[in-house]
Amino acid sequence: MGVDKEMRIVVVPKEEAVFWMDRFGHWYNEGGRLRHKKIVDYFNAAICRDRDGYFVQQVRDNIVEKVYFRYEDTPLFVVDATAEDPVRLMLNTRETIALETDPLFIQEDNLYLQRGEDRIKFSDRALLKLAGRIGYNEAQGYVLLTPAGNCPIPQRP
Repeated sequence: MGVDKEMRIVVVPKEEAVFWMDRFGHWYNEGGRLRHKKIVDYFNAAICRDRDGYFVQQVRDNIVEKVYFRYEDTPLFVVDATAEDPVRLMLNTRETIALETDPLFIQEDNLYLQRGEDRIKFSDRALLKLAGRIGYNEAQGYVLLTPAGNCPIPQRP
């Protein structure tokens, strides 16, 4: 979202934010888990990042609000995947990216994708969609099954 010079920017530090995200990508506020799909989708689509961290941004009238928020693990998730090749991954931010083998890794029994400084976690739903493409063998451990062959998925501590 672009910011016009006449726009006023209001920044809320994460210590003052009234919402946060858990390790599964669920949003919460003081009243509990946010369950209304449109609200959850709005929050996810508004996730941005700058040198100070992740924040939710919205523009109202001439005010840009940047609310940094707390999160467990990562605020970025693969929430869906296409079945056909080439596999496309849909993120909670509404971004769509190609599945690539190099940046995949497993940590604490979770599958992640590393993109620059962003660590993107695969949701259970996305893992189910990819279940037929993930295998295991003694020699390589977990592998991504691709038309070009098996690509090992490294474990990280």
